Amino acid sequence: MLLALDDARSTAVLAGRGTDAEIFGVIDLSSKAETRIGAISLGRAIQFVANASVLGYDVRSAMVLYGEPRTPSLRVWDCEHLWAQYGGALLQPAERSAD
Repeated sequence: MLLALDDARSTAVLAGRGTDAEIFGVIDLSSKAETRIGAISLGRAIQFVANASVLGYDVRSAMVLYGEPRTPSLRVWDCEHLWAQYGGALLQPAERSAD
């Protein structure tokens, strides 16, 4: 069962989907070595973690770090929930508001 994120956090993640993110705790199953993935957008980081098992990675211990230092990290269940809920919208550029 996926854990639900609160609406405010989901909205904040969706709004910040283009911000820089780093992924820690990813194990490449072919080499059995930890792989750090950085300099990726938050939306793409969520997509990667949510789909990593079919790509040959173990992400049970993965954390997605983004935003300000006190922003809570996203874990694999958060990424799976966000990807299932928003899918491709996480990969689209954020709409800019008219000034």
